[in-house]
Amino acid sequence: MVNLRSPRFLVLYAFQFLVLVQIQVSCYQYKVGDLDAWGIPTSANPQVYTYWSKYHTLKIGDSLLFLYPPSQDSVIQVTRENYNSCNLTDPILYMNNGNSLFNITAYGDFYFTSGVQGHCQKKQKLHVSFPGNGSASAYSPSYSPSALPDTAPSYPTVFGSIPLPPSSSPTNRFSILLSFIIGAGIWAIIM
Repeated sequence: MVNLRSPRFLVLYAFQFLVLVQIQVSCYQYKVGDLDAWGIPTSANPQVYTYWSKYHTLKIGDSLLFLYPPSQDSVIQVTRENYNSCNLTDPILYMNNGNSLFNITAYGDFYFTSGVQGHCQKKQKLHVSFPGNGSASAYSPSYSPSALPDTAPSYPTVFGSIPLPPSSSPTNRFSILLSFIIGAGIWAIIM
């Protein structure tokens, strides 16, 4: 019988743990509106959700984070018809805790608006589309993408630079491949 507590297997377990640690998770959490958060667009930035949507590429597994004062606002997921007409009755999902997280778990179209009467008419709404190929576009239909400038609006940096999400670079793939080869070698020696 094989002794699973032998030094050989402990080395193998340690190596498997190291391989698992190096595997990169590629799901991200996106704050809707970035620095403007979730609220009625201001006159200084009336297209905040359109800009936000254009410059974020979302995929299945990502999350949308809506931040807002819970005593003043909420987020509801609605049907396409209710989104277009700003009808707030019978929402699919109602979130009102001020720190609302929506996990993207399926393909399709998702429509969000404020749950406060009158906010939707003031363009506080977002449409996110996930076609079957896994990539997505998010947009506010008030403005066509061709009417948008090619650069994102600039915001003052108050707390330092904003870190970029890690990318799937060749270096990361190489380290995973190297770990696999070393692990296979250790496995061959142990067995």
